[in-house]
Parts: sequence; C-alpha cells; structure tokens
Amino acid sequence: MRLGIDLGGTKIEIIALDDAGRELLRRRVPTPKGDYYETLQAIAQLVRDTEAELGQQGSLGIGTPGALSRATGRLKNSNSVALNGQPILQDLEALLQRKVQISNDANCFALSEATDGAAAGAEVVFGVILGTGVGAGIVVNGQVLTGPNGIAGEWGHNPLPWPQPNELPGPPCYCGKQGCIETFLSGTGMAKLHHHETGVALCAEEIVTRAEQGDAACEHSLQTYENRLARSLAHIINILDPDVIVLGGGMSNIERLYANVPRMWGNWVFSDRVDTRLAQHRFGDSSGVRGAAWL
Repeated sequence: MRLGIDLGGTKIEIIALDDAGRELLRRRVPTPKGDYYETLQAIAQLVRDTEAELGQQGSLGIGTPGALSRATGRLKNSNSVALNGQPILQDLEALLQRKVQISNDANCFALSEATDGAAAGAEVVFGVILGTGVGAGIVVNGQVLTGPNGIAGEWGHNPLPWPQPNELPGPPCYCGKQGCIETFLSGTGMAKLHHHETGVALCAEEIVTRAEQGDAACEHSLQTYENRLARSLAHIINILDPDVIVLGGGMSNIERLYANVPRMWGNWVFSDRVDTRLAQHRFGDSSGVRGAAWL
C-alpha cells in the first residue's frame, strides 16, 4: 500500500493506493493555521487512522509547497510560511518511526501524470502548474528530477523568452526580479496585464469566458497569453526536449491552449519539427496527492 499526503495551506489530504494505483481511501482535514507542530500531529493522525482502517502499513510520500534545502535539510520557499526553516522530514520520520519521502507539490503533480496519468509511459515529462503561481516538475524514466539545488523545474522564475519591447522590463515578481514567466502566465498575471491594457478589471476565468462570447479585447488578451505560453514552452523544449508536457492548475482548463500553443511553438523550437505532445492533466487536483503516494 502506498500513502500520499498533499500538505496544503488550507487542507491536508491523504490517499491510499494499491500497487496498481487504485484508490483505497481518501480523507482530508483542515491545516492547522500557522502552527508547525500541530501540522505534524495532523499528518501523523491521518496516517495512523488510515492504516488502522485499512489494516496495513504503507510507504509514505508527502507533497509540500516549497522544497527541502540541500544546505540545511529544512524547508524553503514555502508559501505556508510556518513551514519554512523547519526540519519537517526529520520530524515526521521521528514521529512516525519510518522513512518518509518528501518532494515539491509540482514534482508530485508531474510524477502522478507520468506514472498513470496523461503522460503514462513517456520517458521525459515536464509537468506544468499554471495557477496563482507558475511551477513545474520533471520526471525522467519514472523518477523525479530534483537537482543538486533542489530546484529542477522552477521555470516560473526565469525571464519570459524572446520578449517584445512592450514586455520589458516586465512586471515585478515577489522573488525580487522583474519579467519572470510567472508574472505573465499565472492567472493573476493574465488579469493584471488585461487590466493594464484595457483598464477593465476581470479575473482570468472572466477573460476566457468573454473571449468565447466574442469580446475583442478579451480575445486579444487570450491570444497574447497563448503566444507567451508558446514561447515559454519552446524554451523548455529547446533545453529538455520532453516527450510530453502536461498542464495542470486553473489555467490548464482553457481547452483551446492544446490546439493553439503547439501550432505556435515551432516558431521558436530549434528543430525542423516538434514531436513533443501538449496534454491536459488526467487527475487534476488529485495529481498532487497521487504523486506523493507514488514517491
């Protein structure tokens, strides 16, 4: 039995999978707000209750916001700030008396989709999260690629490639830089750029809906988004050359991306043709917790 935990800012979810990937049980509880030790106890209780109900012990993987620092072994870059600087891996292993696997939530998304999701069987998978932020994970031959700095896949904090004059220097990013991919391709990034160009405040979902209804300004914003996504993914293809790129997060539900973006990205890919496939997630919001179990 494989147990996966998705440790989020508002909820902690557990899933139990058998060896074939069939779901045996799923539960969720609220995340204790700003309390690290209560969060550890909530995770441990979920694990104990699940194993008691199913009558067996399982391997355990945990998907977290942020990543473990290779320098300190403590969590870094988490938007759940109570977790930052904490030895979460060591503490959970001591609490549960077993080995625990921990990885970034985007890595878990990529692993889920590469194992039995939209990219099942592919050798190299780039799993993209397009939501309130922009992140990604890389899976090669069924294994998560993390790198010596623990930041493999952090494409959201690279500059938008092949920028147009009106895209420079780019919006400020929370990381302290300007013009990061995240500031253009996140849902909030699309909304801010639409407001900047039109003076109309709409969320990304409203922009997409109005574009479908024939709103010319919203259609222009959506086409601009597709162009920027194509450039950004072309950059990844030039470096990684993945078999499949899988999109997740709220922006991945824009159906037209899967036809329009591959039609454009060949303009920037350094090849006579592009065989990389762009796919929508199979498991959606469940990919994170499933990927944690597959760790």
